[in-house]
Formats: sequence, structure tokens, C-alpha cells
Amino acid sequence: MIALTSLLVRDYDEAIAFYVNTLGFELREDSPRADGGRWVVVAPEGAESGLLLARPSKPEQVARIGDQTGGRVGWFLYTDDFAAAYARMRAAGVRFLEEPREEPYGTVAVFEDLYGNRWDLLEPAG
Repeated sequence: MIALTSLLVRDYDEAIAFYVNTLGFELREDSPRADGGRWVVVAPEGAESGLLLARPSKPEQVARIGDQTGGRVGWFLYTDDFAAAYARMRAAGVRFLEEPREEPYGTVAVFEDLYGNRWDLLEPAG
């Protein structure tokens, strides 16, 4: 099982605000580290895995904020009620890059996080 995926962020607090307040994730941990950084983990409610919000420590990492996957969708947020999740996220100001569409694998729409990373909001089929 994959436990965490690192996501580069400019600022811990702005990232926590987006993922917790806008997307509705849980803040699972926010602990100081000896090097002055923080160990910050957020995750959708009930999820086994989460995101480790990581501030960059090198210039080449700073350059990757918002483009960790070269413009491809890199994260997939599952829901069991697409219409409700989509409406809640739009009302919270989430930027969707397309209208919802039906695919063989489910109902999906691509959105961006606060840095421009692309995500799928997805209600799996059947």
C-alpha cells in the first residue's frame, strides 16, 4: 500500500487552507521538524493514503511547484456522489478545466489545485 505522496507547496498554511477548507480534506498531522520545516499530512476523509505537503529545499524543486507531472493529471479524487462534490467544489472556487463528462470508467472532470497541478474528480462507474 502506498501511504503518502509528496506534493510540493509554496507555503504550508496556504496549502492546508486549500486542501482542508476548499477540498474538504482532513489535516492528519502538522508537526514541527528539527530542520525548521513541518511534517504536514492531509487526506480525504476515510482515505488510507494521503498527501505529504512538502516545501521545496532546492531551486529545481521550486520550479516544479504546480507542474510535478508535466501538465498531466497526477492525482485522482474519488467520490461516490459526483454531482454533489462538483457543486461543492465549484462553490468553493475550485477551477475546473472542463465540463463533467461520462467515460467508460465513470463520471470525471479535471480541476486544478491552488498551484495548477491537475486532478481528476472521479465517480467510478458501477
